[in-house]
Amino acid sequence: MKTWQYALIVFLGGCCYGVLSTIVKLAYSADYTVTEVTGAQYLFGVFLTWVLVMFTKKKTVSLNQAFKILLSGIPFGLTGVFYYQALQTLNASLAIIFLFQFVWIGTLFEWVFFKRKPTKGKITSIGILIIGSILAAGLIAKSEVALSLNGSVWGLLSALTFTTFIFLSSSVGKNTPPVLKSAFLSTGGLIVVLLVYPPMFLVDFPVLAGVAPYGLLLGLFGVALPPLLFSIGMPHIGPGLGTILTASELPVAVILSALILAEFVSISQWLGVVIILIGIVAGNIKPKDKIESVSNQTKSVS
Repeated sequence: MKTWQYALIVFLGGCCYGVLSTIVKLAYSADYTVTEVTGAQYLFGVFLTWVLVMFTKKKTVSLNQAFKILLSGIPFGLTGVFYYQALQTLNASLAIIFLFQFVWIGTLFEWVFFKRKPTKGKITSIGILIIGSILAAGLIAKSEVALSLNGSVWGLLSALTFTTFIFLSSSVGKNTPPVLKSAFLSTGGLIVVLLVYPPMFLVDFPVLAGVAPYGLLLGLFGVALPPLLFSIGMPHIGPGLGTILTASELPVAVILSALILAEFVSISQWLGVVIILIGIVAGNIKPKDKIESVSNQTKSVS
């Protein structure tokens, strides 16, 4: 498989996250709580990944490797927990801006852990993405923005844990089959979520039956697919470029909110979507040998 194909796979993984906000808003409008929605998302998502494992041929992994991958799923679960906490006191458009900071945090991680100083091109790409994210979130079009200290801290923590998850998915368990790796990653996330949000709704059949359709969709796009796609693509492109590609989540969120939720999207927001896509393309234009160099360096971490 060629490098651009791995990059496309990671890009699609980011798009999956962009679908979540629309589904969550639909679930909330149906009067389901954060605990019910989050719990259903991870329960159904983990179930889907393990069902997929049953249909794969190669299923073996050492106990040590399985434990390392399971631990790597912890920041995956924490991202959901922190982000939902941020949404308690921040508007959705502002909360996603804090989460979006994973774009530059990922480059910082690559600099610190892989000793790869960001190029001028990558810095430019990150700058374009941040400008685009501000426009796409509608912050320029709004006269007042409600900002809380607690929400800001939770939002930044979600960005940090999401970056950590991307970093680990690119470096841990490289020889593990992607489907099996995804199953262990999502299981690690599920453990964290169940500790924070005990699944009491499981004993309430009417609630369970009602939230199940939302849980299945959220589980597919928020738990099952992203770790699988990242497990396939990230080891071949590195976390620095990977975080730029996962920026695709924001434009997808804006587009779906306009098409499905019929939310008003201003001209400046559409401009932000276009700028983000330009930033992603700019960050992905690299000589092939440089990208392969990143892939070779990440192989040393497992």
